[in-house]
Amino acid sequence: MFEFDQYLGFLAFLSILTMGFWLMIFLLTFVIPYWLIGSAIETFNEWRKSKQINK
Repeated sequence: MFEFDQYLGFLAFLSILTMGFWLMIFLLTFVIPYWLIGSAIETFNEWRKSKQINK
């Protein structure tokens, strides 16, 4: 069925595929929303500060 080097290649493929899947889940559920919310808060604070200065 499988020789030993084919088995190692298959395990390497599954490992890389699994790491990529979990990295994608991590990025989509934590990193990207954190970045977007932080950017929105920073933009809002700058906008509010500029409104206070122009009064």
